[in-house]
Amino acid sequence: YSKNNGISLFPPQAEGKKLGLVGWVQNTNRGTVQGQLQGPISKVRHMQEWLETQGSPKSHIDRASFNNEKAIAKLDYSDFQIVK
Repeated sequence: YSKNNGISLFPPQAEGKKLGLVGWVQNTNRGTVQGQLQGPISKVRHMQEWLETQGSPKSHIDRASFNNEKAIAKLDYSDFQIVK
C-alpha cells in the first residue's frame, strides 16, 4: 500500500491518481482485479502497461486483458476510487 496525504491507497488507485486518471478498481472473488479507467489515452496506456508488468507489490500477474475501450466526450468520474 502507498500513502497519499496520510491515507492508505491500494497500489492501482495510487498509480491511477499519480497519472491523473479517474475511475475505479476492485478485487474480485476470483482473485482478480477489475476496474474502469478514464483519462487521456496516453495516460490510460501507461496505466495498462503498469497493470500488465508491475501491479501491486504482492501481486502475481498471469495476464491482463482490457476491453470495452471507447472514446468518451466527458469523464464519468471525478476521482479514482476503490470499490469494495
